[in-house]
Amino acid sequence: MEAARPPPTAGKFVVVGGGIAGVTCAEQLATHFPSEDILLVTASPVIKAVTNFKQISKILEEFDVEEQSSTMLGKRFPNIKVIESGVKQLKSEEHEFQKQLTKAKRIMIIGNGGIALELVYEIEGCEVIWAIKDKAIGNTFFDAGAAEFLTSKLIAEKSEAKIAHKRTRYTTEGRKKEARSKSKADNVGSALGPDWHEGLNLKGTKEFSHKIHLETMCEVKKIYLQDEFRILKKKSFTFPRDHKSVTADTEMWPVYVELTNEKIYGCDFIVSATGVTPNVEPFLHGNSFDLGEDGGLKVDDHMHTSLPDIYAAGDICTTSWQLSPVWQQMRLWTQARQMGWYAAKCMAAASSGDSIDMDFSFELFAHVTKFFNYKVVLLGKYNAQGLGSDHELMLRCTKGREYIKVVMQNGRMMGAVLIGETDLEETFENLILNQMNLSSYGEDLLDPNIDIEDYFD
Repeated sequence: MEAARPPPTAGKFVVVGGGIAGVTCAEQLATHFPSEDILLVTASPVIKAVTNFKQISKILEEFDVEEQSSTMLGKRFPNIKVIESGVKQLKSEEHEFQKQLTKAKRIMIIGNGGIALELVYEIEGCEVIWAIKDKAIGNTFFDAGAAEFLTSKLIAEKSEAKIAHKRTRYTTEGRKKEARSKSKADNVGSALGPDWHEGLNLKGTKEFSHKIHLETMCEVKKIYLQDEFRILKKKSFTFPRDHKSVTADTEMWPVYVELTNEKIYGCDFIVSATGVTPNVEPFLHGNSFDLGEDGGLKVDDHMHTSLPDIYAAGDICTTSWQLSPVWQQMRLWTQARQMGWYAAKCMAAASSGDSIDMDFSFELFAHVTKFFNYKVVLLGKYNAQGLGSDHELMLRCTKGREYIKVVMQNGRMMGAVLIGETDLEETFENLILNQMNLSSYGEDLLDPNIDIEDYFD
């Protein structure tokens, strides 16, 4: 009987990373070069795949991120060979988030990005102390007005039914122990995806629905375990309730967090949701990559790093070309997919000696997501990034229904935030892209009695 052929260890194209950028890149290369082996090296037994892809407009796109077994990728693309190098090990099944939460009376969430926003909204029956370094929630995505619009949703009890998400999820928990024993605990896996909490029963022990206390303009100063806290004779605060004076907490907690505003809170556990760090470390030894200010590998307008034949896409890279006036890099799922797709196109073109134009998805920043069950569309310089004081804002807000903000400069639309079912995303996308002078429309641009889409058909 013939022995099974070992997986190839060299190939024309090697892609490292089983996240959205890596998988999208590998899939594109496999399509371009059906007779070549495309090697995908991943530190996790599962890969992230784009499913239910929908092109909403020229640039806006919506898709689900589905965790799949890496063998499914090989079935779709027989010439993709997955090399599983160092599976991330789950050290203890008792330490899983969902199991911890069922026993929790109080947790602390640190961070102000997308994951923190969703956690705060989804967790019920548990006191939540939310510490952010900004003045308002969702600072990465919103101004204070949009934050206030969303905060009112936090205070209201959740009555709407959950929207069903058609996604299959794989975790390492169900895999055989032998497969997990060879794993290394220090390997970094892929980032969490949109709706990562779906199917998790994020309920604590208390009976109330939302009990959230927000600590703004602060960061974590020190973390104490219970024994250390007791020895140092520190004092912690109770959960603040209804603006009453805060008193010393007599309950003993497993862990304590001291914030830079001098407040100390005890809790069952801490969730750090403080964003994405480019995982460049494995690639730096012995190489002289040019790095961006944020630590990512610098890439040019063809996703090429400073070293020959090495490309980068997604969270690991830092864009260093002359950017479009209405595009900026953010480490988001949409950009990971676009960059992975474009990197594959650039690699294929370089291999064939062809030239390739820059992909139009880098002309305009466009991202669609969901926060607190509202559809959220971000376009262009939606927070007036880099525009200085030379801009003006136009707002339309219907409490509980929609929040529309438009960023204008010299009569032209530079960005927009659309929260709710506004149906304005395609119109605004076109207005930002074509830089039409809108001065003559004035306030009518956001008049709810005027169908602005008819103006610009």
